[in-house]
Amino acid sequence: MNEEGYLKERLDDQLTWYSKKSQHNRKWFKRLRLMEIVSAALIPFLSGMGDKVAYSQWIIGGLGVGIAIAAAITALFKYQENWIEYRTTAEQLKHEKYVYLTNAKPYDTEEKFHLLVERVESLISKENSAWASMARKQSNVEKKA
Repeated sequence: MNEEGYLKERLDDQLTWYSKKSQHNRKWFKRLRLMEIVSAALIPFLSGMGDKVAYSQWIIGGLGVGIAIAAAITALFKYQENWIEYRTTAEQLKHEKYVYLTNAKPYDTEEKFHLLVERVESLISKENSAWASMARKQSNVEKKA
């Protein structure tokens, strides 16, 4: 694969993937946290209203269930952790790309393309290893339960 092909088909592709995944995880993390916050704030309000709100005990119970479900989904899918990890990897890939394109150190040598490939693939490999490790831990926890 030549330099232009690698930059477009590998580096830019991975940069786009990590950026999109980061945004996806950030959105879900914030949605679920907002649901928890609003639900938790409504519970004491509705409790204080007493009989003035029809079916208030059912609504309060539903809000409590909603909080538990949102917290469980957040913990299960690790939206916050993934958001941070994917954003970090995307920023590192972007950094490598711009340092490479400007011929700044360490890309100020004749072997700059090979160095870029090594560094980018190392970043991607590190991320993949971290994901595999997390998946194994999750699997072990599920097996024990």
